[in-house]
Amino acid sequence: MANTGPDKNLQVPLPNYQKLCFLKNIIKNPNIEVGDYTYYDDFEDVANFEKNVKYHFDFVGDKLIIGKFCMIASGVTFIINGANHLTDAVTTFPFAIFGNGWEGAMEGKSYPTKGNIIIGNDVWIGYNATIMAGVKVGDGAIIGTNATVTKDVEPYSIVGGNPAKEIRKRFTTEQIVTLLNLKWWDWSIEKITSNLHNLTSNNIDALKESR
Repeated sequence: MANTGPDKNLQVPLPNYQKLCFLKNIIKNPNIEVGDYTYYDDFEDVANFEKNVKYHFDFVGDKLIIGKFCMIASGVTFIINGANHLTDAVTTFPFAIFGNGWEGAMEGKSYPTKGNIIIGNDVWIGYNATIMAGVKVGDGAIIGTNATVTKDVEPYSIVGGNPAKEIRKRFTTEQIVTLLNLKWWDWSIEKITSNLHNLTSNNIDALKESR
């Protein structure tokens, strides 16, 4: 593997730094799916990742899905649908969970759900950002530090703030279409390795011509 990057199956790919992991290799929850080479960097302990996936209850069945080659900073939090309360009723109080005569409060009703959180490929999520239930983040997007993402994020866009808003696109519309069609993250690791210089430049035409 020396000439084609680190082993994607390693938990800790940097031998002298234990606070960065290839995330898929430490995940235990079957409702969290992570692609190859996506890494999580935590100031304290990489085990904090699953602790930061909040309200992720098995009985709800929703998923957190993260693509390949993503970069997730310390403190990033995902708020899953188990956090939801009724919003179109007189009260948002969850009577049913307390029982003792209140267990029937939700008969014929259900808590709102917005679906899975889906993070695309090559997405950079900055320190302390929060991603809310049902959000889809497009390939190549950047989520700024401390952003709270409540709506879908377009591919190759940069968002920030609370609630997060688009700051700008990373490339022209034509270039974004090209990149989404290229899907470099699905190339063989040999092809990726041979194109490292192009991938770390802004020469998209060179990527189109790569073999």
